[in-house]
Amino acid sequence: MGTNSNDNNNSVGWNRAGGLIMKTLVLVGGALLLKRLTKSTTRWDHARFVSQSLSGEKFSKEQAARDPDNYFNIRMITCPAAEMVDGSTVLYFEQAFSRTPQKPFRQRFYTVKPCSKEMKCDVELSSYAIREMEEYKNFCDRTKDQRPLPEEIVGDIAEHLTTLHLKRCDRGKRCLYEGSTPPGGFPNSWSGASYCTSEIAILKNNEVHTWERGYDEDGNQVWGTKEGPYEFKPVPASSLKDMFSPLNFSQPSMEKRILEGSFVLQ
Repeated sequence: MGTNSNDNNNSVGWNRAGGLIMKTLVLVGGALLLKRLTKSTTRWDHARFVSQSLSGEKFSKEQAARDPDNYFNIRMITCPAAEMVDGSTVLYFEQAFSRTPQKPFRQRFYTVKPCSKEMKCDVELSSYAIREMEEYKNFCDRTKDQRPLPEEIVGDIAEHLTTLHLKRCDRGKRCLYEGSTPPGGFPNSWSGASYCTSEIAILKNNEVHTWERGYDEDGNQVWGTKEGPYEFKPVPASSLKDMFSPLNFSQPSMEKRILEGSFVLQ
């Protein structure tokens, strides 16, 4: 009888201990999960997310089909090219008509970095001309061994063109980030313009809207669409080339954090 009583007591003791261990594990696991989900995001996280969202191959095909009188089917392709000494990402960017992707009509370098702490923005996106544009045609379509070296790329960054200041969009809006050039834009002499303005919005699923316009000295628009921004959407994942596989940076989880409001600027 005494042996059975001791066995029962031991069994109860082990059950209680096991229960306490399980409760502790659940509490610790829950705390770690909560900490992970609510982790504050650094200034550089914002910059990295914008770089990732801009990267890839996108088309305005749907918009051109919907409104062919005002929009062309344009291919926009962007990819990481180098890194500056201050940590800024250098992106190569080009646009071409979708039927002639090998003949880009616009080539640029972008630098992406956090806004300085005193500014009321999250990400600074600057565009620059390229010194030897012919050497960079279809840069993103090439293998790495066929591209200029990172140090050559940094040396080929020419004059500054524009800078846009992006902020994380308010909850409830379609966009994740949006921004524009400062009031008054930047000097631009193309096609009779005196200055230009640029706006950008980054939406879910790496969709990007851009609106660039040129104005003369009297404020009359001389180039760019008047109806609204171009809407660039990525090609289906199944048709993406292998070259873009390194750009899958676990973006859905970060995007989810932005939408849920836990993406907090430090």
